[in-house]
Amino acid sequence: MQLDYAHLAALAAILRSGSFEAAAADLGVTQSAISQRLKTLEERVGMPLVLRGNPCRGTETGRRLAAHLDQVGLLEGALARDLKALSPRSARLRIAVTADSLSTWFLTAAAQVPDLLFDLVVDDQDFSADWLRRGEVGAAVTAHEAPIAGCDSTPLGAMRYVATASPAYIARHFASGVTADALSTAPTLIFDAKDRLQHIWMAQNLGISPTPPSHRLPSSTGFVEACLLGLGWGMNPEPLIRPHLDSGALVPLLPDTTYDTPLFWQSSRLLASALAPLTQAVRRVAGQQLISTKSAQK
Repeated sequence: MQLDYAHLAALAAILRSGSFEAAAADLGVTQSAISQRLKTLEERVGMPLVLRGNPCRGTETGRRLAAHLDQVGLLEGALARDLKALSPRSARLRIAVTADSLSTWFLTAAAQVPDLLFDLVVDDQDFSADWLRRGEVGAAVTAHEAPIAGCDSTPLGAMRYVATASPAYIARHFASGVTADALSTAPTLIFDAKDRLQHIWMAQNLGISPTPPSHRLPSSTGFVEACLLGLGWGMNPEPLIRPHLDSGALVPLLPDTTYDTPLFWQSSRLLASALAPLTQAVRRVAGQQLISTKSAQK
């Protein structure tokens, strides 16, 4: 099936902006033209590509087609850099990245590749690889080591987590020590329904995993702030809280009970040459800021 890239651009603009009106403004055409291009593309593909709403969202096929356009743009951008006769243009790359990586080291790597435009999807490290399996992103920061079909997997090191709370919180909830009984009633923080770090830490260090009352807080920096304010305890990435550990504003619940999550950079093999500058930046910055692992040293 031959695809019209003007039609694909209309689809991608709708999904990126969330509305037909904003997509029209983005591409400098009328809203009617956007609607017609999408209609023609849906007829060509034989299925709906956009779920109308506020905002508009893509169907699975719609998201895959939009990702395909971005990948073509990435390859064209790399070709333009190699062939000076072509006019270079910024390419857009969609990446699945963990919230804690985004809040600590990933943006430093992204900033070293200024000719790319990033569309970042935030997901848990145990689920970010699913975006690659569905063909919706070109690369992902993930805890999944085995290469996804059609992808290369590069070890980056490990994100170190520390179960922390404010001294006042510990005095209030753990006056007699951090015990299973105390943990079952002390409020904790969870990022979202996928977040199991707090339960994993309790199981590893106390042999049980109670279900304490919890605040749901989908923000890495918000997690830290909530701990500082005494709302609860949580597993915080060590690079993000190092100043608070040094000052004593946050303290570990138990000494020497850190938890390391190995991370991997999985990227499309088809886009390997176009992604090479970003892959090098990701490996370099991760090597500086993550905990070294045997696989990352190879």
